Amino acid sequence: MALTNAGRDFIATDIVGEAVTEYNNANAHLGVGDSTAVFAASQTDLQAASNKLRKAMEATYPTRAANVLTFRSLFATGDANFAWAEWGVFNGASANTMLSRKVEALGTKTSAQSWQLTATITVVAA
Repeated sequence: MALTNAGRDFIATDIVGEAVTEYNNANAHLGVGDSTAVFAASQTDLQAASNKLRKAMEATYPTRAANVLTFRSLFATGDANFAWAEWGVFNGASANTMLSRKVEALGTKTSAQSWQLTATITVVAA
């Protein structure tokens, strides 16, 4: 999953101790949408025009084990009932910073289903 420019800037801001909205259980969200627009680092939100939704973290998420971050949200029967073609990691229910975005066909969710989305980000040295 590619890092956005806003995500890069967030990390730099946090490293020097400037105020940021952390990606903790109170703030972190996973978002899904139906856009297949190619990823661009300059994007600041999912690209879907209307079929997109962000969901808060499940209890105890996100987690960190060494250099692996794990985010997990549950999309209930009434949530995000459309084709999931993109997803991203956010630090707010709206606006705020999209850390990363992935264009990936995950299927079409219906109101008869609850889907759990888990995203992992591995932080590596270049």
